[in-house]
Amino acid sequence: MGLIGGGGHGFIGRVHATAATLDRRAEIVAGALSSDPEKSLLYGPEFGLAEDRTYESYQQLLAQESARDADDRIDFVSIATPNDTHFPIAKAALEAGFHVICDKPLTTRLTDAEQLAELVEQTGAVFTLTHNYTGYPLIRQAREMIRQGELGTIQAVRAHYLQGWLWGLPVDTTPQRGAWKADPQRAGPSGALADIGTHAYQLIRYTTGLMPAEVSAQLQSLRSDRTLDDYGHVLVRFADQVLGLVTVSQITHGQLNDLTLQIDGTLGSLSWRQETPNEMVLRRFGQPLQVYERNPMADFTPAAARAASRLPAGHPEAFFEAFANVYRSSYDQMIAHADGQSVAERDTIFPNVYDGVEGVQFIEQCVASSAENGCWKPLTAC
Repeated sequence: MGLIGGGGHGFIGRVHATAATLDRRAEIVAGALSSDPEKSLLYGPEFGLAEDRTYESYQQLLAQESARDADDRIDFVSIATPNDTHFPIAKAALEAGFHVICDKPLTTRLTDAEQLAELVEQTGAVFTLTHNYTGYPLIRQAREMIRQGELGTIQAVRAHYLQGWLWGLPVDTTPQRGAWKADPQRAGPSGALADIGTHAYQLIRYTTGLMPAEVSAQLQSLRSDRTLDDYGHVLVRFADQVLGLVTVSQITHGQLNDLTLQIDGTLGSLSWRQETPNEMVLRRFGQPLQVYERNPMADFTPAAARAASRLPAGHPEAFFEAFANVYRSSYDQMIAHADGQSVAERDTIFPNVYDGVEGVQFIEQCVASSAENGCWKPLTAC
């Protein structure tokens, strides 16, 4: 594995490094850990990299790793860099013949995202987008329960992601962790919606399989000294007139990472919270509520959820393990690819490049809708 970005104070790079190696199925052997060449070389020892495989830039990493013997070069790169760099790095990696695991959002422009999808189809490479919340065992259990019809016909869905950290972040040049997320040149056309709202939307799509039709959005920056949105509501109309609501905030005092999913069907409703990820609540009209606990040994736990667990019930599993599950599912695809099997399917258990394209389209259409006071804009599944 080659890690691109993530050195120094980068939060998400450390997460990628931990998740990628949690199951000892991969090893970080190369890295271009900063856009600053000197810092990139400096950070190498923090990740245990040999001096000759610590590179000054991602371009140097791709060129020199490509030149190594096939059994000695990296198999894939992990991209843990700001949004505006995802496209050029991923494009170069695919063209160099490597699989790609990329942080979200896929790109800052839809045309770039679509170009990456075309490259994936041309190269046959595995491409994973780290919407890591799809890796939680109970999210995968919810997905299977819905597919088996346990909720009946889905009638309504809601997801919110509430944080508060951005409220106190000054708008200046102070190199604080995450400050680039408020910079349109680095983050793209959206702030909170692109950063965390895409997680909420993607969880709805991942668990329910509902096909989107159109969106109506109201996005705001409640801090007047910022350009990008830090708060917003999005109505999503799915096929068969099913309505969804996505609420996002990074300026709600006291909120940490309150990602909550609620799904209403004709036979019952499911709810799950990321801050208590080992429990999921099922409600049926006129009946006591049922609390599902993450339990890989239970008869009611589907195979996909069992495979996403590492510990017996009662031992908490959370963020790192879920992130690692996305990696683990990606490794299975890479092995299949190495064995000569096609990995071109769109409905994978991990988020793929097509989910990434849809996520960028979701961002662009929401921003356009909000600019027109919530005018409905078309949204299509990819």
